[in-house]
Amino acid sequence: MKPGLLVISHGSSDRGWVSLVDRTIETVRERMGDALRIEAGFLELVDGRLIQDGIDRLIAEGVTDVLALPLFVSSGSTHVDEIGWALGAFQEPGTETDLERFRTSPMRVTYEKPMGTDPEIIGIVAERLSEMSVDPSEEIVLLVGHGSSVDDFREKCEQELPIIAKKVAEKGKYAEGTTALLLPSQVGTRLAELADKRPGNRVLVCALFLGEGYFTKTVVPRRLEESGLMELCRYNGRALMPHPNVAEWIGRKASEWLKNVHAHT
Repeated sequence: MKPGLLVISHGSSDRGWVSLVDRTIETVRERMGDALRIEAGFLELVDGRLIQDGIDRLIAEGVTDVLALPLFVSSGSTHVDEIGWALGAFQEPGTETDLERFRTSPMRVTYEKPMGTDPEIIGIVAERLSEMSVDPSEEIVLLVGHGSSVDDFREKCEQELPIIAKKVAEKGKYAEGTTALLLPSQVGTRLAELADKRPGNRVLVCALFLGEGYFTKTVVPRRLEESGLMELCRYNGRALMPHPNVAEWIGRKASEWLKNVHAHT
């Protein structure tokens, strides 16, 4: 048995994002040593580094068992679902996809869940909020997630995000923790509710996106401005990465999987 790890993330034409993922993977390699072969695969836009490219490299190195780990925030992402289907984890995709089945034979593939509500993401969000906080007892946490136009996936987002909001609010001793999605558009409604419910409180806005880009720099600020309540908010535009907890999460998931694989071989 020769184990491998395939870390799968969203592609981007921004070389900064690719470098950020690569630096994170290199940290994991240094920590894991020779325990397993590690490759990164991108969903799109990164020539020679796509998911099938990563699979092919692992097969060429003789890997027999691989953990495919989606480096995404939420299981409410349709990308997480379509990638899982293409890897053979699901019989049918939960939504329309342009992907085709990946060629994984002869490897055995285990498909893991994304970060979800794991402790590592709680730690990252708590730190991002603390960067904006002045008086937690007078501040409300508003976590903004991508969401989905597909009901089943939106519901997954609506299940996960409030758990994160509750945990970081308790951890940081904030007055309240709540959430809003971009799909469907909930930011304005949620801010209006908070302004009515807790007049005078500041709202700390944290966008639940792994990398800085169009959503963190353009979409979220625009939604805040369109709400007419921007003066109530503090938002610094920071994404969840870079942060050491991401490499910690990848390493923990890989170690847990390795332990389980060795126990059954």
